[in-house]
Amino acid sequence: MDVFTTKSGTVRGRRAARDHGIVVVRGLPYAAPPFGAFRFREPQPPNPWDGVRDCAAFGPVAPQSAELPGAPVWSPGDEDILTLNIWTPAAGPGDLPVLVWIHGGAYVFGSSAQPDFDGTALAGEGLVVVTLNSRLGFEGFGHVPDVGDSAALPDNRGLLDQIAALEWVRDNIAAFGGSPDRVTLAGQSSGATSVACLAVAGRARGLFRRAVLHSAVNAFATQEQAARTTAEVAAEAGVPATRAGLLAAPPEALVAATDRVCARYAQDPAAGQRHYDPAIYGPVADGVLLTADPLEALAAGAGGAVELLVCHTTEEYWLLDAVGSSAKITTEEQLAVFAADFGLPASLVEGHRERLPDAPVLDVHLALHSGLLFAEYSARLAEAHARAGGRAFLARFDRRRDRTGRRVRAWHCADIPFAFGNLHEESVHFLVGGPPGEADEELSRRMTGAWAEFAAHGDPGWESLDGSAGSGAAVRVWRTAAEGPAGGAGSEEQDGFRDLWRTAGLPLLAP
Repeated sequence: MDVFTTKSGTVRGRRAARDHGIVVVRGLPYAAPPFGAFRFREPQPPNPWDGVRDCAAFGPVAPQSAELPGAPVWSPGDEDILTLNIWTPAAGPGDLPVLVWIHGGAYVFGSSAQPDFDGTALAGEGLVVVTLNSRLGFEGFGHVPDVGDSAALPDNRGLLDQIAALEWVRDNIAAFGGSPDRVTLAGQSSGATSVACLAVAGRARGLFRRAVLHSAVNAFATQEQAARTTAEVAAEAGVPATRAGLLAAPPEALVAATDRVCARYAQDPAAGQRHYDPAIYGPVADGVLLTADPLEALAAGAGGAVELLVCHTTEEYWLLDAVGSSAKITTEEQLAVFAADFGLPASLVEGHRERLPDAPVLDVHLALHSGLLFAEYSARLAEAHARAGGRAFLARFDRRRDRTGRRVRAWHCADIPFAFGNLHEESVHFLVGGPPGEADEELSRRMTGAWAEFAAHGDPGWESLDGSAGSGAAVRVWRTAAEGPAGGAGSEEQDGFRDLWRTAGLPLLAP
C-alpha cells in the first residue's frame, strides 16, 4: 500500500524507480515553516491537512547559496523547509529498524534531496530510511541576542529541528513499518557532529538507541564566539546585531552576508584559524541543550546508552583542496604559520613530514588538517565513548584507485555513496572517481550491509573497542578486495599519524 496515515494527515508515496518493492514518501512536513512569527524560534508542530497529501517530490531546501548537483536550490520565499523523506519496504513487517539521516555541509549548505542520500538500497536491506532537512546557516545556528524577556530565541535551532524530526519519527514511523524503539541516527561531517551533539543532549535522550557518525567535524562554539559571529554577519548585512535588527533582515540577506564574511576570511592570511577553512557556524554551548563539546561530554559518560559506529576517511582534507574551499599551503613558511595559528607543536609537523618524505608541502598540510578537523576527532569520539563504558565501533575508509591519470583519493564524502549504495548516481562520480567497477560494488554491498546490521542488531561485523588506548585491532578498514584486507589496524601511514596526535594532543576548535 502506498498510502499512509500520520498524526497530521494522510500521505501518498511512490514506488522507488530502482526497486518497485520500496515505497518512497518525499517532502513530508515534520514541523511548521520556521518563518514569520516562528522565525528563530523552536520548531512548531506541523500544520495538519485534509484529504491525501501527494508526497512525490522533495520539499524545499533550507536557505543557502549552494547549488549542488542533482539537488534543488533555495529561492527566497521557499519556507516549508522542515520536511523529511521515507523509504520503506512496502511488504515489510511493522517493526523494522529505522535509520534517520542528517546530511553534512558545514552547517550552511546541503539537503536531503542530494542523490547521494537516496535510501532505496538501504531500505532493500530491511530498514525504514528517513532523511531530513533542518535549518542551516544563521537561521539554524546564528546566535540571536537575548533581550531579557521570557521569549528568548534559542541557539542550536538546527539541532532542535533534528530533535523535532526524531520526535515525529517516534510518533509516526510505525505507520510506515518502522519501530520507534529501534531508531539509529546517522550523519556525515557537520551531520555527524550534529548526531554526536544529540547523543549527549538530555533533550534527545530516548529518541534513538544507536548512532552512525562519518567524518565528524571538530567545531563547537561558546556563546561568546557565536555572538562575535553574529556581530560580523549583522554588520555585513547592514543591520544592528539585535533581535529586531536580525528579524528585519530577510533570510537571503543573511545568507549573502554570511558568504561575504566567509570570503573575507578566505582572502586574509592574517585572519587566523578561519582563514584556512572559513566555516563560521556550528553547535553552541548554550547551557540549555549543550554544555560541552561532544568529545568532552562523551568522555564524561554522557550518552552512555547510545551505541556508536564511527568512521572517517584516510585522506579527508584532500576534497576541500580539490574543490577550492581551503587555503593553499604550499611553502614551509605558510605551513609554520598554519601550525602556529592552531597551536600545533613543531614535533607534530615534523612527524607528518617524516611519514610523507617525498610529498610536497601541500600534502603535509592536507594530512595535518585531515587529522585536526575530521579524522582524529572522529576516532577520539569512539575511543572516549568506549573508555567511559559505552559501546563503540571504529572504521576507516581507505578505498583509492588511479583512473585516467588521476589518483582517486579516500577523501571527505567519498565513503557515503558506498554506504548508501548509490555509486551509479552520476552526481557522485567526482567523489568516487567515475562509474564503479565490480570491486567497488562489492565494497558498497559490504558497507551497506554493515550499516543495516548495526541498525538492526548493534553489530556491524567486527569487534567493538575495548576502551584501552591503542586498540587498533578493532578498527575496520574499508577497501576493495584488490587493495587489501578489511580487518586489522589499517595503513601504517594512518596509524603513524594517530601516534603523532596522541603525543601532541588535539585542540578542540571553534567554527
